[in-house]
Amino acid sequence: MQRRTFLQGVGALPLVPILAGSLLAEAPKKPKSKNAISFQKALEVITNGKGAKASDRVKLIVPEIAENGAVVPVKVNVELPIERVRSIHILTTKNSNARSADVFLTPRNGRPYFATRIKLSQSQDVVAVAVLDNGEALMASKPVKVTIGGCG
Repeated sequence: MQRRTFLQGVGALPLVPILAGSLLAEAPKKPKSKNAISFQKALEVITNGKGAKASDRVKLIVPEIAENGAVVPVKVNVELPIERVRSIHILTTKNSNARSADVFLTPRNGRPYFATRIKLSQSQDVVAVAVLDNGEALMASKPVKVTIGGCG
């Protein structure tokens, strides 16, 4: 190997990370899941196109700041008799799939309450929708600030 060839090869080494970085930056984005659904579409499906009205009877408890978006605790309590509440749904406004949880209730002894943990990809609103026996839908929403990414 000649000295000139060796020096040309060594001179090109600093370009390798730059070229690799530009190739990675242009890599195709991860495709959305075939089951992904937007917030508006999910709300439309849940309420049969009627929409939901904000109500203080739906109590949504989520932290204002979530330190880890992968495990955000959510609690929903509907202040109505359990016989009136058919289902409780937890939606997110900016995740690729807005539906986080769907719970269908039966008219038994107990109360319409649900608690779980959900993933949030970024800071966004969390929405709880309660569907009643007459087809009416009530909702509550709260913003959650995520400091560490959850999904994505």
